[in-house]
Amino acid sequence: MIDRLLRRFERVIDPYGDVEAGDAEPRRVGALPPLPRETNRFIWHFAREAKWPFLALLVTGGLTGGVDALLYAAVGWVVDALGSSSPATLVADHFWLLAILAASTLLVRTLVLFAASVLEQQVIVPSLYNRIRWQSYRRLMDQSYTFFQNDFAGRVAQKVQQVGEATGDFIVTTLQTFWSFVTFAVLTVAILGAMDPWMGLVLLVWAAGYGWIVRTLLPRIRRAGRESAEARSVMSGRVVDSFTNILAVKLFDPGRRQDAFVLDGFRRFVDAIRATTRAITAVRTAVAVLNGFMMTAIGALALHSWTAGTTTTGDVATALGLVLRLNQMSGWMMFNINGLVRNYGTVQDAVATVSAQPALVDRPDAAPIRPAGGAVEFRDVTFHYGKGAGVIENFSLAIRPGEKVGLVGRSGAGKTTLVNLLLRLYDVEKGTILLDGQDIAGVTQTSLRNEIGVVTQDTSLFHRSIRDNIAYGRPEAGEDEILSAARRADALGFIGTVRDPNGRVGLDAYVGERGVKLSGGQRQRIAIARVFLKNAPVLVLDEATSALDSEVEAAIQDNLEGMMEGRTVIAIAHRLSTIAQLDRLVVIDAGRIVEEGTHAELVRRGGLYAGLWRRQSGGFLPAAAE
Repeated sequence: MIDRLLRRFERVIDPYGDVEAGDAEPRRVGALPPLPRETNRFIWHFAREAKWPFLALLVTGGLTGGVDALLYAAVGWVVDALGSSSPATLVADHFWLLAILAASTLLVRTLVLFAASVLEQQVIVPSLYNRIRWQSYRRLMDQSYTFFQNDFAGRVAQKVQQVGEATGDFIVTTLQTFWSFVTFAVLTVAILGAMDPWMGLVLLVWAAGYGWIVRTLLPRIRRAGRESAEARSVMSGRVVDSFTNILAVKLFDPGRRQDAFVLDGFRRFVDAIRATTRAITAVRTAVAVLNGFMMTAIGALALHSWTAGTTTTGDVATALGLVLRLNQMSGWMMFNINGLVRNYGTVQDAVATVSAQPALVDRPDAAPIRPAGGAVEFRDVTFHYGKGAGVIENFSLAIRPGEKVGLVGRSGAGKTTLVNLLLRLYDVEKGTILLDGQDIAGVTQTSLRNEIGVVTQDTSLFHRSIRDNIAYGRPEAGEDEILSAARRADALGFIGTVRDPNGRVGLDAYVGERGVKLSGGQRQRIAIARVFLKNAPVLVLDEATSALDSEVEAAIQDNLEGMMEGRTVIAIAHRLSTIAQLDRLVVIDAGRIVEEGTHAELVRRGGLYAGLWRRQSGGFLPAAAE
């Protein structure tokens, strides 16, 4: 019964909501409006997305403080009732007072606390917090390839996690905890002020001192909170980086340099936390001194009024009960304000990342690309990675539909950069790239990449099943199609032997983070199977067989040739024997074409390609990552 009731409230806020009505169709990159970059506007943006629950939380927060204040005031009424009645006549003399207090305690207080708990725990916390994370994640996924190259994946993930919790906690604490405390404090001032104006004056002075502490000392905590959030993200990023590259650490770091690198992150985090805790101690001490003076003054005034006969014993009990509760709440509230300020600093730190405007977006009028026939043209393309010179200079190359072209050159000549520009992982700085006469800058990135199948040298797989990894580019593919693609990539033999720690085998087996449970050659064959299944009209092979031994390469070479049949192929290989049979080889040096022709023509010419061919021993060309 209670579970069914609570589940109704859990559906008030859509935890996966965004500005779009749905996500069934591919959208334009950059079509989502960016999240506000200013912290207050960012918080207000999400407060408006749940305005009715937050208004209700504001009401319950005020009622909580009001009920608390009235119950403490009722203590004085009960004391006076006890003094004016005998045990035998107490109930008869004060029946309605006692009945109202009992009903308030049993019903009103319980209902207010229940409503506050439901609003916070069922309506807001699970759904709104995740809604903030979801919208932040979606904006980050629109960021360019360069954005993720320039940061730790773990640090970015930490920002997404932190910003949801910190933003939600900030709003909830403000509307519920802080407002409840303010309501209680205001009623306390009103009750005691009516009892004795001097008590009211003392509480007003106390409130002014409390406000001074909040205004003067808490900014230190806010700054320290922002710095500790950044330090926490850096520390998390370094830890994740260590785990992600664990094999390199074990092979190349006998002196534990990685430990020192991570330790530096831990030290920065501890230093930032210590700065925060020093500020917190200063605030707590100031509040303790202020509250000590307040309680002493109120106690002295209450006793003085009682000795003068101007207040009753119940009034003294009310005054002492209220100020003791106010002391307890003010310390508790200062703790929450500390959290409030730290959360604000965390949001401020995360907003700079999750609200950044994507550097590479689709044009507002971008439409899906028309189905490609495979004609590719680079027309006077220049690209420098923002350095102002180098890499690609006035590059022009036309590739006919169905033509197989190999890009050859020394490491750093710009071959992979050209492929990345074709995929629009970067925007050209000058010139145009055309696919079947369509400027790729004018079509949606999603539709462009759907027309191009890519196998790269550095193959990363998702920590999912082998089946999911093969079908990633075409999730609607049937089982027979997945098996056929795996067979053509010469992968079925090893797939049947793969077993993960949970007992899943074959296509159902999970491959570990980035595919670490598989060898480099096995990962490469899964990637090739994925491209077989995608069946795109343009095929890019960037060192596609570099991780394969000669025997396996020979086994799938015929299938690769079958996959290339009828498609435009752009292939990069330092092992020149793998591309020697292509229709045309384009030799690139310093971002420019220096030679073109078939393998035989270029060898006879005796130029750069011939030199690279001669340098190969056993068909291999020394290579470095470019």
